[in-house]
Amino acid sequence: MHFFYAILSIAQFATVLHVYTMGLLSEGSPLSWEETKKLADHVREHGINQFINLYHRLKDRQGDILKWGDEVEYIIVKFDDEQKVARVALKAKDLLEKLNEKELADPKNVKSLWRPEYGAYMIEGTPGKPFGGLMAHFNLVEANMRYRREEVTELLGSDECVMSITNFPRLGSPNFTYPLAQPHPEDPLSSARSLYFPDEAIFPGHPRFKTLTRNIRKRRGEKVSIKLKVFKDVKTKLPVEGAPPGEPDVVLLDAMGFGMGCCCLQLTFQACNITEARRLYDQLAPLCPIMLALTAASPIYRGYLTESDCRWNVISSSVDCRTEEERGLTPLKEQKFRIAKSRYDSIDSYLSPEAAKYNDVPLTYDEDVYQRLIEGGIDHLLAQHVAHLFIRDTVSLFSEKVHQNDEEDTDHFENIQSTNWQTMRFKPPPPNSSIGWRVEFRPCEAQISDFENAAIVCFVVLLTRVILSYQLNFLTPISKVDENMQTAQKRDACRSEKFWFRKSSKSTEQRAAQAANGTRNGNGITTNGINGTNGNATANGNGILKEENGHAKTPVMTNGTSKPMNGHGINGQASMNGSGADSDEHTDTDDEENELFQLLTINEIFNGKPNVFPGLVPLIRSYLQSMEVDTDTHCTIEQYLRFIQKRAAGELITTATWMREQVLNHPDYKQDSVVSDQINYDLLKRIQRIQEGKHIEPALLGQLNHSKTKTKDFIPPALQKQLAKNGCCEEK
Repeated sequence: MHFFYAILSIAQFATVLHVYTMGLLSEGSPLSWEETKKLADHVREHGINQFINLYHRLKDRQGDILKWGDEVEYIIVKFDDEQKVARVALKAKDLLEKLNEKELADPKNVKSLWRPEYGAYMIEGTPGKPFGGLMAHFNLVEANMRYRREEVTELLGSDECVMSITNFPRLGSPNFTYPLAQPHPEDPLSSARSLYFPDEAIFPGHPRFKTLTRNIRKRRGEKVSIKLKVFKDVKTKLPVEGAPPGEPDVVLLDAMGFGMGCCCLQLTFQACNITEARRLYDQLAPLCPIMLALTAASPIYRGYLTESDCRWNVISSSVDCRTEEERGLTPLKEQKFRIAKSRYDSIDSYLSPEAAKYNDVPLTYDEDVYQRLIEGGIDHLLAQHVAHLFIRDTVSLFSEKVHQNDEEDTDHFENIQSTNWQTMRFKPPPPNSSIGWRVEFRPCEAQISDFENAAIVCFVVLLTRVILSYQLNFLTPISKVDENMQTAQKRDACRSEKFWFRKSSKSTEQRAAQAANGTRNGNGITTNGINGTNGNATANGNGILKEENGHAKTPVMTNGTSKPMNGHGINGQASMNGSGADSDEHTDTDDEENELFQLLTINEIFNGKPNVFPGLVPLIRSYLQSMEVDTDTHCTIEQYLRFIQKRAAGELITTATWMREQVLNHPDYKQDSVVSDQINYDLLKRIQRIQEGKHIEPALLGQLNHSKTKTKDFIPPALQKQLAKNGCCEEK
């Protein structure tokens, strides 16, 4: 999920859109930790050289069109209907061999792409082709997700199921795998040496996964320690089994697999240039904890109900390779830095000039690396960002990748970049490819149904268009974003907690109103998305804009801020300098008024609070008023927005809250916080029926059958004809 390959065609773009969670999957022979440690400075030095060279080759790249795609991770579950037990099925390697046959035979025309994940029971699916600037592309997402699920299901036994759940509830409990596998914590050859998570549950098809597990443990100097507070019910037994001394109410997890064995929903967007990528990175970062709370889906770990609703801190701790010195537990002697966070956590600094004043948390970075970047022509904000990433050591290195050509290769840079797993990722173009500058949005938890996952994906993509079109400003001090990240993971945070959020400004309100009315302001800003239309355009039933001269125009979402009146913004070329560091395109004109931040509920953030913030959903609806959308796509988007609104308002509950209620109300539940095999089996069986559309769960999805969206796996022929004319998702 975190590294684009080189692409030209649509299918190739989708291939690179898949970026492995564990970083770039290089082929070769993994080095031992002792060998890797000796080469840490070598990787760091050459990685910086590679970034500087790449930056100068591509900093002036302009005009890339909007391309985007989702990544959904799945767990394979095997049911024992006789014993009423559900286990994870360790068959990802065999499944992937079959799933990849279509791609190998016809890589340009596959509808889905499949890649490995950390768990031997996990797979990741992405669309075979990227989605682009047509509004009609929003109507393809859910259909493609359904296709992926059906494609896997065809290869499974009648007692198996593919599930888009964030965490298997009894992961790490006795006998949770099929075939049965037992942990061997005393075995010196074991990668995890876990008390609960056997090495057999780690994907066996590539050495990187076990190598990362072993090296993170060895660099840290001990096993990872993931601590979750147990949900204390009236009969909860303390201490919890395996609780650390002095912490009787802690559910302890001790292996990388407890975090990286979780599933998530991620998106990647291609920006028109580096300026837009930096802006999107910054503007989306404050929304990461908000979306994490909205998508909360993982309240159960190692068979216990916990006080957490989300996976984030679990994964953060699962790959925390910081030593005791770096964690501040002992004085610095062998290490250079005290490091505040794990290498998997929320971002630590903004990248755009207008956001610099909100970098209010001291940033730890390597001064030597920073100076090398400055001398190499990198601006301060980007230099400190990269220098901060490079305080980390490489934790996986292959012998074949040690010596590289820094003028052409980027593997050493990506080695460090792709193992800094943050809420947002800023992604330079790969060398010698047609891919542009990208950002990756990484906080969302996987949802049960394709409808929910598609709704989240389409909502976030629409939000990026609104941010750029209305020049919205969501910038919030990093310290408050960090606070929000912790708040988002609390039990039922979506309904009961408040989050720091930026008040709206008058200029934002005015821009939204102007865009909704299709008017231009004094700077000639037009509605972003309908490329080349004028006031005489009308729409026919297919959503095609038809001008008076009879020439059809297709509704297109463009990158950039679209300023056709002054010559900028053509093909998404917003006003900027080459580096993207000194753009004068500020996102607000009345900062003095907009400096205030308030604690708002999720409902107020999404649905609005009078005189404070109009709401994310109303802003999207305002944007859509300026777009010509075909009837089916409009129907689908509207259902997604209603779903988002109702969940934010508390009318519908999060997956995490629903799962809690299923456990607490189960006849086998003993009021002891334990999720037994029977409860787990029944919970997953109900989830299976929900995702197959055989059971309507009003608390999750309302009374309406979500299968009634107008999603389809093709673009209507009338719109398809326009692809060649407007260049959306065309091969170049």
